Amino acid sequence: MSEGKALHLVFGVFGNATGLFLFLSPTVTFKRIIMKRSTEQFSGVPYVLTLLNCLLATWYGLPFISPNNYLVSAINGTGVVIETVYVITFLTFAPKKEKIKVFGLLLSILTIFSTIALVSLFALHSHGKKQLFCGFAASVFSIIMYASPLSVMRMVIKTKSVEYMPFLLSLFVFLCGSCWFIYGLIGKDKFLYVPNAFGSFLGAMQLILYAIYRNKNGEIKKPAAVVTLEMGLSKPNQQKQPNYVHNGQS
Repeated sequence: MSEGKALHLVFGVFGNATGLFLFLSPTVTFKRIIMKRSTEQFSGVPYVLTLLNCLLATWYGLPFISPNNYLVSAINGTGVVIETVYVITFLTFAPKKEKIKVFGLLLSILTIFSTIALVSLFALHSHGKKQLFCGFAASVFSIIMYASPLSVMRMVIKTKSVEYMPFLLSLFVFLCGSCWFIYGLIGKDKFLYVPNAFGSFLGAMQLILYAIYRNKNGEIKKPAAVVTLEMGLSKPNQQKQPNYVHNGQS
């Protein structure tokens, strides 16, 4: 095995490990939902959107779409299973109005994925066109997934508090994005290195914000509804908070 192929494999394995951590990070939230038998004010939308991202990335990594990307399919196929469990759990305990909303979105994303898969199978006969079409779709939704913590970053700057931006999650967003960015560069796959360069950059920005605001103390006014980063793939979640909260986090 050449040095380039070895590095490609190493960064793919690291990408799988960090990606798995990010997919599993919302388990604490779902343990709470199951115990309380209520979704409270948590949103189910991010889990459905992440499911679409995983479906598209899994499809893109298959050998008949793009070569030498079986590790991409492996971690995102795992993500499909995990996110499906999250969505089913959410639908089980969500109130009727939220259940209709999430179920409707689920049908929409399944339609989107099915359309992309069928077009790539039956309308596009060139291997290059299949890779271009599926890679572009996967990249767009990967960027959307990575961009989801932007609202959390804005809140950190506004409140001068990192309470709702956990350090480990920010770290793994950076590590996951960086691993897949390098993996894509080595494999000369722009549909992997472009979106993951964006993810690596946002992860680095989160770590910088954490370094700046982690020692800030005092009473900080926070909005009535806040969004919590759950994935780096990232998951929003809303909770009611008092108007003023004392943050003694270091």
